[in-house]
Amino acid sequence: MRIRRVQRAAVFAAGFAMAVGGTALASAATVQPARVRGGQPTGIKHVLLVSVDGMHQQDLTWYVNTFPDSTLATLDHEGLEYSGAMTPFPSDSFPGMVGQVTGGDPKVTGIYYDDTWNHDVFPAGTTNCSGPVPGAEVAYTEADDINLNSLDAGQGLRHLPGSILRMTGNPRRVINPANLPVNPKTCQPIYPNQYLKVNTIFNVAHDAGMVTAWSDKHPAYLALSGPQGNGVTDYFTPEINSQAIGYLAGQDWTSTNNATMQYDSYKVQAVLNWIDGMDHSGARHMGVPAIFGMNFQTVSTAEKLPASDGLIGGYKPGGKVPGPLLVRALNYINTEVGLMVAEIQKDGLASSTAIIISAKHGQSPTNPNTLSRVPDSPIISAINAAWAAIHPSNPNLVVFATDDDGMLLWLSDRSQPAANFVKRYLLDHPASGNNINDQPITVSSSGLRHVYAGSGAAAFVGVPNGDPRHPDIIGIAQHGVVYTGGTSKIAEHGGDDPQDRNVPILVVVPGQAQGSTISTPVETTQIAPTILTLLGLDPNQLQAVQIEHTQVLPGIGG
Repeated sequence: MRIRRVQRAAVFAAGFAMAVGGTALASAATVQPARVRGGQPTGIKHVLLVSVDGMHQQDLTWYVNTFPDSTLATLDHEGLEYSGAMTPFPSDSFPGMVGQVTGGDPKVTGIYYDDTWNHDVFPAGTTNCSGPVPGAEVAYTEADDINLNSLDAGQGLRHLPGSILRMTGNPRRVINPANLPVNPKTCQPIYPNQYLKVNTIFNVAHDAGMVTAWSDKHPAYLALSGPQGNGVTDYFTPEINSQAIGYLAGQDWTSTNNATMQYDSYKVQAVLNWIDGMDHSGARHMGVPAIFGMNFQTVSTAEKLPASDGLIGGYKPGGKVPGPLLVRALNYINTEVGLMVAEIQKDGLASSTAIIISAKHGQSPTNPNTLSRVPDSPIISAINAAWAAIHPSNPNLVVFATDDDGMLLWLSDRSQPAANFVKRYLLDHPASGNNINDQPITVSSSGLRHVYAGSGAAAFVGVPNGDPRHPDIIGIAQHGVVYTGGTSKIAEHGGDDPQDRNVPILVVVPGQAQGSTISTPVETTQIAPTILTLLGLDPNQLQAVQIEHTQVLPGIGG
């Protein structure tokens, strides 16, 4: 382990005064050094977990260096920064967040993406489960909502968006069971939390009698309550892919970066209410949660959109320096995190609250000049056509695909010869697309640099061959390839590119001021046992920690 010590005392004093209007995170009089037992800290009663989706480790480094008086810089100089942190693969939001709260990779959690296929379920809406199980799509996205076009997911609140904080704290109430895959054994819909194979930090905290809370972008994040369904005391899950109120018809809250900031600000208010000991609406007292937090989407859309609100999106050529839209997004995150920190201080919680900032995923590519946009539909259609020519009785070999900047395919024929057929086709055929200048290009090998097929795909993710959930084909994209039609995206996530997976982990523990960077490789799955350890709970109560032997982040408590 290499630990780089940073001299940050003077920066802390000046920086935090600037960040929160002269209020320090905790004065020398209020901070009590956390007691250490067995090398681990105790005395922490609350952990605020913040996921800044899309944020890279390089973004945090750039921001801290460019704005040394910012809240993020102050937290960075006071905390432990893990510069070698990686998300699980696939680097999608769903497995990324699940990993942070379970300590497990997809092979243990069973969560590969938010929209997948399972060979051992019946399709949504099935009421008669007789006969062979056909397999079906498993979509834990906006598709589950009672009304996916409404910010409240179909609850029926009046005067939206102003009334959105009155949204139910139980996402199950706005999930339509007819939209869920069906369990062949019970012939009942499988709710998102029931699909998760292991428990979460919220379950462990609940079992210890603690209050918990979480805000995320779909009601489907009910999954974080774990198989028992009791993990999160209070949710706030406004639907991000609903019609953005006040914007053009057909635009959701990710269509413009202004809309995304507006959406994220609703969730920030929920967090502030939790810090005050209220429920997300601010109407009911429930006590300050032991574990609580939210995800931000603002950075993600600032990286994906070519332009928004009159500003150019993404990064400047070279991919190291954020462009104007992304700088604005990072400034927004800094301001909103500053509001949370100020509220923690105002309520006298600074000495008992740890803060962890990370990301579900990064985004690729950062350098716009390396972008290759490739529509995946022609590729899949061509595979099926080639297969049908020699297997006319089974014309649809690829039954489902999830392709962002990687390729995950599920096949109707799970035999190794069928998987090998797809692998050869992908690697032997070029594909057409366009670049950052909207000029036509051709990429080799369908835009892929490696393909894992059948048993190889199972081995790659670490599950037995024939597991009903894992993709039959896993395509690792060439750097810069994004599978999308048109020209509306300049970056994506979900793949195995280092820019998808190298995200920040910043841990700030009162009484354990570090100002250090640890470059030892770590995974965001280590956040889960770290949170429980900070709260004085046993991380081995997490099933994924037991299975994978997930370690507490190094340097915590020592």
